Amino acid sequence: MSTTSPSKEPRDLRFLILGAGMSGILSGIELQKAGLNDFAIYEKADRLGGTWRENRYPGVACDVPSHLYSYSFAPNPEWSHRFAPGSEIQTYFETVAEKYGIDQRIQFGKEITRCEFEDGRWRIGFTDGTRDEGDIIIAATGVLHHPSYPEIEELDSFEGETFHSARWDGDVPLAGKRIGVIGTGSTAIQITSALVPEVAGLTLFQRTAQWVMPQNNPAYTDDEKSEFGQHPETLESLRADISQMFAEGFSNAVVDANSPLLVTIEAACRQNLEENVKDPILREKLRPDYRAACKRLIMSEDFYDAIQQPNAELVTEGIERIENAGVRTSDGKLHELDVLVLATGFRVDRFMRPIDVIGRGGVRLEDVWSERPSAYMAISIPDFPNLFMLNGPNGPVGNFSLIEVAELQFAYIMKLVELIRTRRCTEVSASQQATDRFDADRVEAAKKTIWHSGCQSWYLDDRGVPAAWPWTFHRFREEMETPRFAEYELC
Repeated sequence: MSTTSPSKEPRDLRFLILGAGMSGILSGIELQKAGLNDFAIYEKADRLGGTWRENRYPGVACDVPSHLYSYSFAPNPEWSHRFAPGSEIQTYFETVAEKYGIDQRIQFGKEITRCEFEDGRWRIGFTDGTRDEGDIIIAATGVLHHPSYPEIEELDSFEGETFHSARWDGDVPLAGKRIGVIGTGSTAIQITSALVPEVAGLTLFQRTAQWVMPQNNPAYTDDEKSEFGQHPETLESLRADISQMFAEGFSNAVVDANSPLLVTIEAACRQNLEENVKDPILREKLRPDYRAACKRLIMSEDFYDAIQQPNAELVTEGIERIENAGVRTSDGKLHELDVLVLATGFRVDRFMRPIDVIGRGGVRLEDVWSERPSAYMAISIPDFPNLFMLNGPNGPVGNFSLIEVAELQFAYIMKLVELIRTRRCTEVSASQQATDRFDADRVEAAKKTIWHSGCQSWYLDDRGVPAAWPWTFHRFREEMETPRFAEYELC
């Protein structure tokens, strides 16, 4: 489709931002900085923060260094530790939102049910019956916000307290109680480490052993924080160094299953297991049978210590069913509990759904994504013009800073928006041909990644193909520098 000639009078555009988590806050700030102040941020909850609002379980923390998991324009010299706890990250987002006035632009308790593209504009509806409309949608709905519940027989029959780790009930007393945790991902590991010292007993139900990378988490000293505050260039240099380490080290390794660095990482994980788990039987139960980093790598300095405490138990027998008093495993044993925690992750294929998103010509996103979600460059979907996603399908995930990813994506999106603002076109969406080509290349490249080396993980789609960005982070940065406008339909 051809574009019209640019006009001397730029269009006034209205932006609708879906979600007030990390990406939604970023979007509002960047629009303000660009002088584009006609925007609304809609959040279904009563508080900003996204995943850091939702996840309040004991021990919650980020596995990306704090100074990289920060906005580039809002460094925080007061991070308490190398890897910040979740409550501190939540406070950081609240502080940044307040500093830039974004907290006053968010409309809370506004759950969106429908987004429809009609006559060149997006019209959205809410559960309360109200409506709004705008020219551009920025979908900042995130990935980790729809809890995944396990399919276990008689799950509702347990007479104690049961809740998902992302729906933590802080009113339930835990001290002196018998706690069961189902799952062994990062969340379960953090919960185990945090709770073992205070509960009567903790039973961790493990389906799959995890590789655990030893990771010290030192506190920053007052002198270090003072140095960061008084010399911003020091903090900027630290952030750049960490970013380069991730990009040239870990990100290059995980997309190349033959990388020598993966051998080094696995050796470090194996040494961590061998040296820190004394009981040979327990050690073998904790030993994975797949390659390190095939699943999201676990970072922990104290899990192995916690699981070896007298009041901790690792159960590797399969769960047969839930009963009134606890969990019955396949060996016939009943594990009696007071509280059952489901640390079973998220439905990572939902993104904007269950919102009913209707694009050009009445095409529904639910139909387009009936097999699996996809988006060109993780940002744009054919036939859904002027709708752009942050941290959408097939983007870089997996021990990376999603803040850095979102900043790169937003800058890319603004270059597409500029085509509309300067009247070069009125509608922008990825072409179907470009999307199909991108997806075919992505699937082929994914076969060379460590995620495809033989394990079950949330990185894999319904076909067993890794859904994450399968190339280096350097390539991602290059792609985000300038859109390939020929890959888009510009109307």
